Amino acid sequence: CPCHECWDQSKVDGDIDKSCPISPAAERLRYILGDEDDAPTPTLFTEMDTLQHEGGELEWRESARWVKFEEKVEEGGERWSKPHVSTLSLHSLFELRTCLQTGSILLDLEGYSLPQIVDEVVERQVEDGLLAPELREKVVFVLLRKHRHQTKKPIHRSLADIGKSSSTSECLSVCVSTYHSQSRSMNDISDAPSTDQLKNKFMKKIPRDAEASNVLVGEVDFLEKPFVAFVRLAQATTLGGLTEVPVPTRFLFVLLGPQGKSKSYNEIGRAIATLMVDDLFSDVAYKARDREDLIAGIDEFLDEVIVLPPGEWDPKIRIEPPKKVPSADMRKSVFSLNELGQMNGTAGGGGGSGESLDGRFCGGLFLDIKRKLPWLLSDFYDAFHIQSISAVLFIYLGCITNAITFGGLLGDATDNYQGVMESFLGTALAGVVFCCFGGQPLIILINAQPDNGVIDYMELRLWIGLHSCFQCLVLVATDASYIIKYITRFTEEGFSSLISFIFISDAIKKMAGSFKYYPINRGYNPDYVTMYKCDCQAPTQESLSDLPVVSTDGSKLSKKECLKYGGSLVGNSCKYVPDLALMSFILFFGTYSMTITLKKFKFSRYFPTKCRTLISDFAIIISILVFCTLDYLLNLDTPKLHVPTEIKVPDSPCRGWIVKPFGKNPWWMYLASFVPALLVTILIFMDQQISAVIVNRKENKLKKGCGYHLDLFWVGILMATCSFLGLPWYVAATVISIAHIDSLKMESESSAPGEQPQFLGVREQRLTGILVFVLTGVSIFLAPVLQFIPMPVLYGVFLYMGVASLGGIQFWDRIKLFLMPLKHQPDFTYLRHVPLRKVHLFTLVQIICLAVLWILKSTVAAIVFPVMILGLMVVRKMLDLVFSQHDLAWLDDILPEKDKKKKEDEKKKKDRKKSKGQDDDSNEEVRKMSLCTLIHVERIVYSCYYGHSANTTQ
Repeated sequence: CPCHECWDQSKVDGDIDKSCPISPAAERLRYILGDEDDAPTPTLFTEMDTLQHEGGELEWRESARWVKFEEKVEEGGERWSKPHVSTLSLHSLFELRTCLQTGSILLDLEGYSLPQIVDEVVERQVEDGLLAPELREKVVFVLLRKHRHQTKKPIHRSLADIGKSSSTSECLSVCVSTYHSQSRSMNDISDAPSTDQLKNKFMKKIPRDAEASNVLVGEVDFLEKPFVAFVRLAQATTLGGLTEVPVPTRFLFVLLGPQGKSKSYNEIGRAIATLMVDDLFSDVAYKARDREDLIAGIDEFLDEVIVLPPGEWDPKIRIEPPKKVPSADMRKSVFSLNELGQMNGTAGGGGGSGESLDGRFCGGLFLDIKRKLPWLLSDFYDAFHIQSISAVLFIYLGCITNAITFGGLLGDATDNYQGVMESFLGTALAGVVFCCFGGQPLIILINAQPDNGVIDYMELRLWIGLHSCFQCLVLVATDASYIIKYITRFTEEGFSSLISFIFISDAIKKMAGSFKYYPINRGYNPDYVTMYKCDCQAPTQESLSDLPVVSTDGSKLSKKECLKYGGSLVGNSCKYVPDLALMSFILFFGTYSMTITLKKFKFSRYFPTKCRTLISDFAIIISILVFCTLDYLLNLDTPKLHVPTEIKVPDSPCRGWIVKPFGKNPWWMYLASFVPALLVTILIFMDQQISAVIVNRKENKLKKGCGYHLDLFWVGILMATCSFLGLPWYVAATVISIAHIDSLKMESESSAPGEQPQFLGVREQRLTGILVFVLTGVSIFLAPVLQFIPMPVLYGVFLYMGVASLGGIQFWDRIKLFLMPLKHQPDFTYLRHVPLRKVHLFTLVQIICLAVLWILKSTVAAIVFPVMILGLMVVRKMLDLVFSQHDLAWLDDILPEKDKKKKEDEKKKKDRKKSKGQDDDSNEEVRKMSLCTLIHVERIVYSCYYGHSANTTQ
């Protein structure tokens, strides 16, 4: 079987096919790179200098550099080229391989200055008979010439540019003489970094722990055969002006040859420079023990390299760096003796640690507490970053809009037993407690939607909350959060898509409602303005007597006063209002569009990186401010955010701040409330755990661990507390939590030229959530400011959150495949391994499940909605009967039972082999031990042989 097919299949089978043939180079690299405990190798900055002849003087001039991609000095030496992918000729790679086979290899050389290193290299060449003794001084002289970097512009060039129009011979002679005098006075390389090196702004693009690799290539007239040396220093050392930036040098490659082959030498230099920035070869270069290890690294590179036919593409075209650089982990894993993981992450959706079932009473809860305690202090000081300010303002506006919206629904559903005030106070109380003590403080809590079939009386609601709290605590004590092992991508995507569509549909519905209340005046004709009128028909005399001054026909009454005192409006312009619906739509869609645009501004070509990042982080706040200002300047009566202005006892006369557990309800209601409480518990459990799994998914690179049991514990406690206070219940908000995660994502500050900033993880802390909920609680005192925010602007924010949360869902990408011809479909990885018909079938099942959930949520059957969310896991289990494990591994996650069953089958298979013939197994073990012994003997021979004669020509 081909090697790559074996490794791909091993990701499904969970084991490596030991019978798969691999090349001798790969086998050798196994022992070089197999130890995963070694510290990661530093990033290499590679600079290539070419030998230049200027008026009889020699100098090394920088011609190209690499951090990740190649940058060339453009013709004329005035600027760097755009970063591009290095394109190498296959011939140059083979020539490089020959150079390393025949040249000098000095590994772990003790060197502290460039003259010392050069003397060691030249001496080794003389000892090995590769260089005539009489040429020693000439080679040393050439290698110690001055290095001129791109940051320094030759004096003669700048002066020549000044006198370009006159171009007198006198000026030219002065310039040349000035240049020569400078070259003679600074002929040798400096021992310390120059001022230009220390002030070079390019250092911002290089990681702090980076080391340098210098490549020197050139042609001279005194050599008859190439002078080649590859040097690895024992300790990275700063070699003065050798490198453009003050980075310590670890590697040095020198190629000097006879005249007439400068192009070939340059291509060989580009080849070794490209290899040095390759993740795999750089590891080989750091860990190589002899010449053969380096050659094995080149052979592996040649195995992976792709050749482009010269007649089908233009070699002069510079290939742009990709948006996302593929990881070298897959290539490195081939040389690791450990097993590979699955395609879509760990089984069970990558929920992270903490979901194991240990059988102890409250074992999972204690493990969560033990896991989170060490991070408690950092959970606060990690929030001190300007990015946190943007996250707080963004999530705060989302929370208060949600609190006002659902608070109004609560008031309608409960006859004002609960309302906006209770929603504000409950959000503040539950949110602050959860963010201070919860296991995953990045999760944002919102009040659960009201259900007319459950919330009728505060006393009944209290008992439902108490029963649900008890059931949640039982689930915590029995480690029921272990069920998240079975929450795969299928369940996550179905639930998160439902919540995202709810946000999108609610935003659109509310905007559509504004067209009903404020219709566009389609029939208005400005030419008939003199004919439009609206009069107030006289109110009753009893009502008029209440006004101090009013005409008997009501002509001096305003529209509001006319209706207030019993009058009626008569006329063809009484229904006229400014086009508030159209203005509201402009505010709504403008906020959404500007937010999307500014979020992408980070990848724009304009302005410095920090400026683009700042604009992207504050995209939502900028959009809100812009359209709030526009609304204020136009002074139209668009619907505004209404916030309570005082804290007072709930409006209903039948309740106070504390709900009494015993009252008018019969005793059996206290027991019967256990049944609706069970449905509430299922809904809260599934909502909380699915949201937590999405937040804790390994793609977010969270480092402080999860806390499923601890989160559920506090949700249960808060349910009982809010029930006693008559406040709404609270549970994780999937969409707002995803938005919270996105607003706190961190990226690398220094990145290689041409490389996109790397995602480092999320700013994990508790402070942003605490501030959001504290601000929600004090929003009453911010009412004078908040009343200027138009509701359409906040609806636009809701639309953005709903659409943005769909961006990272594979389900949404697969839905779009239905509308794409094959040739226009993106190159998704799963399309390479799963037939398109099976991809569409899997997507169709998810669409049907989503449609059923939507119908149940929107009809009177909503009472069974919690059970249907649990049913998503059952549907996923049934998919094992329709799809193969290979297909599910690419489209979803493998269920834990399959892993367990697979291991059990392997164990039984091994037991059967042992029972059939122990002699065969013994012989196989002897053969494997013999093979290992031979390999070790080979390694010892290589070490002994090259330890004494490492430079002998083979």
